[in-house]
Amino acid sequence: MKTFGEGGSRTGRKILIATQVAEQSLDLDFDLIVTDLRMPGHDGLELLRHVRERSPGTGVILMTAHGTVETAVEAMRLGALDYVEKPFPLDAMEVKVEKAVERIRIANENVVLKELLETRGSEAIVGESPPMQRVGELIAKVAQATTPVLILGESGTGKEVVAKEIHRRSPRASGPFVAVNCAALAEGVLESELFGHERGAFTGATQMKKGKFELADRGTLFLDEIGEVPPATQVKLLRFLQEKEVEHVGGTKTIKLDVRVLAATNRDLKKRIEAGAFREDLYYRINVITIALPPLRDRREDIPPLVRCFLAKLEREIQKKGVIDDEAMALLQMYDWPGNVRELENVVERALVLAEGCRITPRDLPAEIRGGEGALEAWERYYKASGLQGLIDRMEREIIRKALEEHGWNQTQTAAALELKRSSLQYKIKKYFLVKPDDRGGGDARSDG
Repeated sequence: MKTFGEGGSRTGRKILIATQVAEQSLDLDFDLIVTDLRMPGHDGLELLRHVRERSPGTGVILMTAHGTVETAVEAMRLGALDYVEKPFPLDAMEVKVEKAVERIRIANENVVLKELLETRGSEAIVGESPPMQRVGELIAKVAQATTPVLILGESGTGKEVVAKEIHRRSPRASGPFVAVNCAALAEGVLESELFGHERGAFTGATQMKKGKFELADRGTLFLDEIGEVPPATQVKLLRFLQEKEVEHVGGTKTIKLDVRVLAATNRDLKKRIEAGAFREDLYYRINVITIALPPLRDRREDIPPLVRCFLAKLEREIQKKGVIDDEAMALLQMYDWPGNVRELENVVERALVLAEGCRITPRDLPAEIRGGEGALEAWERYYKASGLQGLIDRMEREIIRKALEEHGWNQTQTAAALELKRSSLQYKIKKYFLVKPDDRGGGDARSDG
């Protein structure tokens, strides 16, 4: 194979442009191959067959000045991503290459998601954003230890999923994983659930019952919402963390156990300590290592792979295949997700159930995500008039305008909030003709307070 071009395009992917095929074996370590149909020695269709056999994940675009309908049909049947007739504008080819690389990226990502779902079901951790990469690094480090871990995060961020992943990667993986929601049980019930009880320990205790600590022996106990544990039960938790032993409610026998404790909360435990609701010594016992999960609004780039993961899961559960169109995905990425990943999963399931056919459109999303009742029709009218790029520009303009208003039209603060360079924000302000309402002269948004 000889090439006259090899590079990453704006997507950062490896692309090969082929003009000749040699007899020797071909190295197919490329994301995309753009090849002529007719070349000395062999032709593009033969190369396409070779790629499909040796590297199914590599995409191929065929280009030719000698195209026929039959050749085009054969190329697509063999798995070509596109078929382009010469001559063509260079910018048109660039667009085709960008789209092809994006299709390859999504296809490869879906393979990974499918493997995750097959091995771990809905408990797979999905996310390639920098915050989630840091979480993954921490999980890998703490999994081999027996140290208590405190997992922090808003409701719905996936604290239990992280706890299960720590257990799965640990030497205790063959042992039990036992989860307890401490906020869901009354004080007396929680103590019995955790530590077990003897027969006759209280009214209704007709027989001895093992607690969650005993059930988790040689495994992991996950205490969700630990900030809600009553003070009396906190004392017993502290004793276990110090001595590795428990006693049944109403019993006197000491039971030695080998249990790793993982805890989680969406509360500020330091404020609970100040209020006298949480023991400081217990806090330092469980907070040896902390993993803080970012809210979904701070990692919006993870929304597309999460959506595809949920759609793959739903395909298996409700036997309905689903895809999401670009406009609906853009709206999902604009929303702030107060319920985080759990809310996103619920929205995707609702949208797929309500969708006509398999395609999820903005009309299938809840009103609060579309921007309120009546907003969908406005977006659709704008889309029909301006196309997808016009719609995206309109959305971006609204986001920037709202951010400017929230920060008093201070460009420095707004740029920081939007994670933009100040020069980029100034360019977009001019691009979208954004003017502060009380600027009578029609100037741009002010640059400082």
